[in-house]
Amino acid sequence: MVGGGQLSRMTHQAAIALGQSLRVLATRPDESAALVVPDVRIGDHRDLDALQRLAEGATVVTFDHEHVPTEHLHALEKAGHRVAPGPAALVHAQDKLVLRRALQAADEPQPAWAEVSTVHEVVAFADGVGWPVVLKTPRGGYDGKGVFVARGPDEVAGLLEEHGTLLAEERVAMVRELSAQVARSPFGQVAVWPVVETVQVDGVCSEVLAPAPGLAEGRATAAQELAVRIADRLGVVGMLAVELFETAQGVLVNELAMRPHNSGHWTIEGARTSQFEQHLRAVLDYPLGDTAMTAPVVVMANVLGGAAAREDWTGPRLDERIHHLMAHWPDVKLHWYGKGQRPGRKLGHVTALGNDLGEVRTRAVAAARYLADGVVDDAFTFEHEH
Repeated sequence: MVGGGQLSRMTHQAAIALGQSLRVLATRPDESAALVVPDVRIGDHRDLDALQRLAEGATVVTFDHEHVPTEHLHALEKAGHRVAPGPAALVHAQDKLVLRRALQAADEPQPAWAEVSTVHEVVAFADGVGWPVVLKTPRGGYDGKGVFVARGPDEVAGLLEEHGTLLAEERVAMVRELSAQVARSPFGQVAVWPVVETVQVDGVCSEVLAPAPGLAEGRATAAQELAVRIADRLGVVGMLAVELFETAQGVLVNELAMRPHNSGHWTIEGARTSQFEQHLRAVLDYPLGDTAMTAPVVVMANVLGGAAAREDWTGPRLDERIHHLMAHWPDVKLHWYGKGQRPGRKLGHVTALGNDLGEVRTRAVAAARYLADGVVDDAFTFEHEH
């Protein structure tokens, strides 16, 4: 797996149960996966030699991010290495303009968009959809990075000068954000999970609610079918997360990720087969696993570095906070990524299961907030510890 982050770390955990050994290309020995995977190669994902050393003797090469140069992946395939997903598919998750063109050719629902490289082109686009418009760098953006909201022409020139050609999109009047995940094998077997709602804070996923509350059955099925069509059309092998905007009229495709995705972390405890195990099954061409939920409601909350990640933090240390969390809510599952702490960084996640969305969500959010900020919400008391 190219990449040594938390997605690689959790994929390694799934590989153990399948009797598989994961080799990881990490940039540093202290990255999340490099701390736990025995077979770690240190190198840069933009270095073809490092990629070739990673691939040597491996059954398949896969990814925990999309940032590998597409031409390097073609070179790996030409050298006889199996890459999943292949570069012809992965480029749609790497380059937003390539994705928009493909969706347009397939007549799939998406926001109005245009490729722009001058202020005049942005203004002409805004004349059709209205200000503000969303401007995105075609490559390299994630977690809100590389995404800009321009409220008028005077905010455009500097962005174009800094980034060159951009993708302009209408600012969608959305109800909420959804995610539809599908796994696809090399010969076209597919498996889908329930559509989930993702709650974003400053462009970063904060919570995932499974299944998406109040989502009409017909709309949920349509979103799943849309994800399957995209996976089949692009020839995806492995996991595909289709990030969606829900509007009053239906759903629109925002972006794709061809790997395990933050919106699927809930599946570790919340589904019969996690996205990490399923990704391995798919890229190894094993039969895919059951995606049924293990509880009526599952909520995943990210632990984003907060007050407790600051150098001047004087409250309870991490081990003490984990101790308190486990004592109060023994059913809440914690996944800590072993990453250096800094404000805003994804440090881990918690998952809660149950029958009532309000109650389950309260537990998950309060637990994540306590780990991040040391804040004791009304929902989080320690009276049951003693």
